[in-house]
Amino acid sequence: MSGFFSKMKIFSGKQIYEADTYTIQKQEISSDVLMERAATQIFNWMHLRMQGAPVKIHLFCGIGNNGGDGIALARHLQEHGYNIGVYVINYSKTRSKDFLINLERLKERKVWPEFLESDCELPAIGKDDIIVDAIFGIGLNRAPDAWVVRLIEHLHSTQAFILSIDIPSGMYTDKGVEDPNAVVKANFVLSFQAPKLTFFLPGTGIYSNQWEVLDIGLDPEYLTEMKTDYELVGKNEVLPMYMPREKFSHKGTFGHVMVVGGSVGKIGAVHLTAQSSLRTGSGLVSAYVPECGLLPLQTNVPEAMVVPDTGEQFLSNIDFDLDGKTIAIGVGMGKETSTVKTFSSFLDQVHTPLVIDADALNILAEHKTLLKKLPKDSVLTPHPKELERLIGKWKDDFEKLKKAKAFSKKYNCILIIKGAHTITLQNGKGYINMTGNPGMATAGSGDVLTGVIAGLMAQGYTSLHAALFGVYLHGRAGDIAVEATGYQALLASDISNAIGKAFIDLFKIPEGPPEAEVSEKENG
Repeated sequence: MSGFFSKMKIFSGKQIYEADTYTIQKQEISSDVLMERAATQIFNWMHLRMQGAPVKIHLFCGIGNNGGDGIALARHLQEHGYNIGVYVINYSKTRSKDFLINLERLKERKVWPEFLESDCELPAIGKDDIIVDAIFGIGLNRAPDAWVVRLIEHLHSTQAFILSIDIPSGMYTDKGVEDPNAVVKANFVLSFQAPKLTFFLPGTGIYSNQWEVLDIGLDPEYLTEMKTDYELVGKNEVLPMYMPREKFSHKGTFGHVMVVGGSVGKIGAVHLTAQSSLRTGSGLVSAYVPECGLLPLQTNVPEAMVVPDTGEQFLSNIDFDLDGKTIAIGVGMGKETSTVKTFSSFLDQVHTPLVIDADALNILAEHKTLLKKLPKDSVLTPHPKELERLIGKWKDDFEKLKKAKAFSKKYNCILIIKGAHTITLQNGKGYINMTGNPGMATAGSGDVLTGVIAGLMAQGYTSLHAALFGVYLHGRAGDIAVEATGYQALLASDISNAIGKAFIDLFKIPEGPPEAEVSEKENG
């Protein structure tokens, strides 16, 4: 898989430091040259958008390398006639070498920063001004002092636009937020070389409204060869997975999905899953449901076959020919005693990867011994509460990911953590999806995803490729559908109906320059 993702890696703070060091040695440059590159890239980004606009720019700079970036940026802004105010946040007696170098360069141009101390008066900032946040950076390893927290709260109170350099100040790269008031809420983040994992997690992503990556010239060969725990998945990453159809193929060529689930009042979940498997390209789809589901499914999904269980309202005897079928199980299934018993027996018989969702996950969580029966490379698709039941509570998103990775390894499965940026985990590796939007937080959306993944697996995609491609298609279908409905009115069936357009979109040539490295939270 590494070949597909070489351009979309997410590096840890430690890895970025290592890349800095390697680049400096290989290119035989000093570290302040690398800082100058970063500052120049930031300036170019700002200047392109501002074109000398008469607005006051307030640069809040720490005393480490992030602050050095801000100080170097101030010099470029001053040289191009911008109205600036520069403030050094004097939170320690220790200063980085490159910060001091750039501070002297700024003073040589007769720009004198204001040094802010714990008892100082906070500067006045207008709501139409711009704030550049260069206080901390990725090296933060302790909570900010109380007076710095007061400064951050002051920045927020001004309602001015906040541009953070590399990462919002006060945020760690490897653990969650301890004090919400101690983290800068950035309107925009310019991230060096690659996005940060924090941008994609629920507890930390809320501090980065939008972000963009700036290339500061770190050694590309070193970055390509470096292995990372997480990678981003967008159109360019899933396109190589796509399996085109042969002219002389037939429905038997594209597999057979069996959707097992449903109970009285919850047959709609099976409907959505079966329909989505069909729309994703499965040659045949059957639904194994209690008798109460026979008429609704035959009526509403005429393309699917229906196999009734002996139970009238709940599954009580999962019994069908397993040969040649990709099985998606759990949607709308319920947790009746008879259902739990027949699910356990079913797991004794099946040996091919399953797609497991909803009540099948809840049964596994309540009867953990059943987890040992999971076929290798099964795909589990829990929503947050179902995930908590499986792996236990967590204190922050980083602990959640650690526990989820351990679970995936222990049971040799693919675990999908659904959310604004759905994360797929396998064997200690995480893949972060870049499609989807808040409108998809609607009943039945997960049932559609289950059907999409099962439909791909039936066609011969590996479990991992089906999970990654399926999550991408699901999110892209949601993005396409929401353009006609808006967030509030988007239905799961709208997502299912847009799957075809999501496939077509794979091969559309984008208009204008690509913007894959820009993320807007309102677009998921």
